[in-house]
Amino acid sequence: MLSPVVAGVDGSAASLVAAAWAAHEAVRRGRALRLLHARDGQSRRGEPPIADAARRTLAQRVLRQAEERVLAACPGVRLYDDQVEGPATDALVKAAEDADPLVLGSRGAGRITGLLAGSVALGVVARATHPVVLVRADAEGPYDEPAGLPRDGRRDVVLGLDVTEPCDEVIAFAFESARLRRARLRVLHAWRAPGPFPPGPGEGGLPGDPRRAGEWLGFLSSVLRVWRDKYPDVVVLEMAVEGKPSGALLRAASAADLLVVGHRLTDRPRVPRTGPVTHAVLQQAGCPVAVVPHF
Repeated sequence: MLSPVVAGVDGSAASLVAAAWAAHEAVRRGRALRLLHARDGQSRRGEPPIADAARRTLAQRVLRQAEERVLAACPGVRLYDDQVEGPATDALVKAAEDADPLVLGSRGAGRITGLLAGSVALGVVARATHPVVLVRADAEGPYDEPAGLPRDGRRDVVLGLDVTEPCDEVIAFAFESARLRRARLRVLHAWRAPGPFPPGPGEGGLPGDPRRAGEWLGFLSSVLRVWRDKYPDVVVLEMAVEGKPSGALLRAASAADLLVVGHRLTDRPRVPRTGPVTHAVLQQAGCPVAVVPHF
């Protein structure tokens, strides 16, 4: 059985926008959509039964509201809902294990709201072992359009790729996302010029030497060659730019349909966290951001 697309909902405007986006993604992928609400806490000792019943009733109300929004935006989606006990971060991380992908809402402008208040969103992204997509409530996007249909001016999928450590899971997610959208895939590698000291043995190029950009572009083309063969229908644009990766990605994704970045997991992290580039684009990108974990 194919894993569903899962949307975490909490009744906020952000989660409703994310649920609509997730519905279209589910149709694109030929999957069902699971709407998931994490209830606040467990029953406490001495607490009257009516308190737990009230939490369940509230959860049902949140799920019904999300269902109405989803069906209005995407009537053809196969839909079911579920509620689980919190804490929210733990519940969402567990849900991500059987999601393709997990979709959450954010308000943008550097702030994450609702179900994702405080460190919850970053906690989910840091700990999840399957892809997570954050969708901004204020991001301009075709979230209520029929999914999978070609449209004029379709925006690109952007992939941030470090050619020194390319990861198959991240690249595959980006190519498949572009194929499903019938969109171009822009693959970007950002490089930094060396410091003021002369290059050492085997270090080609000099600071400001335009040949260095050509070298990085050659490395990028080499990495993507096999993926072009696997996805012959995807138009690929390769970009090697000098500068900070986060800034380059934010500029490239300013008019994108989706930005895809990787998140390297460690075997035994003391404190799960996202890297600086992933953290920056999650806070500032104006389009949905897919974070694909890998080892």
